[in-house]
Amino acid sequence: MTQQPVSIRPAIESDRAATRSVVAAAFGAEKGPAVVRLLDALDRTGHTRADLVADQDGHVVGHVRLSRSWVDARRALVEVLVLSPLSVAPHEQGGGVGTALVAAALEHAERLGAPAVFLEGSPSYYGDRGFTSASLVGFDRPSARIPDRAFQVVLLPGHEEWMVGALIYCDPFWSEDCVGLRDPLLAELEERLG
Repeated sequence: MTQQPVSIRPAIESDRAATRSVVAAAFGAEKGPAVVRLLDALDRTGHTRADLVADQDGHVVGHVRLSRSWVDARRALVEVLVLSPLSVAPHEQGGGVGTALVAAALEHAERLGAPAVFLEGSPSYYGDRGFTSASLVGFDRPSARIPDRAFQVVLLPGHEEWMVGALIYCDPFWSEDCVGLRDPLLAELEERLG
């Protein structure tokens, strides 16, 4: 649990190693390396729109990334943001760091003029932080491997009614295989949610 105050700020180049360490630890040995590769691929391809870190007494204890993707609306292709990954150092989880990072990311997305922010994640966790089912407000999942309940969105003031359709992730999500879940985890989750 967090003992000292945490400040949320834009990441700087000297945060890079600490950020990747937090991401790797938060996602664990199995998924951590792929998520770190996703960060690097998003940077390399120019899709990163914002990196925020949670700083506690000069140490990075959390991180959130906003990257660009698109909604394939009937009228036009609409640039939107994807909040992924959200990472908190294991020893800080449950202390409000993730909540602070999500709130800061949404404020930043609004300042950037994004019409919507999407993610894949726990509906109970993210629902308490302003997200809602993307399917219920007119969006289609980019992959059937994303459980419908996990496909979530926050509509921002820049959103207009016509801006609905399929979410299209930028290439790094596909090239690093960071879209949805694979079996057997997908089958297990679908059975529990069923």
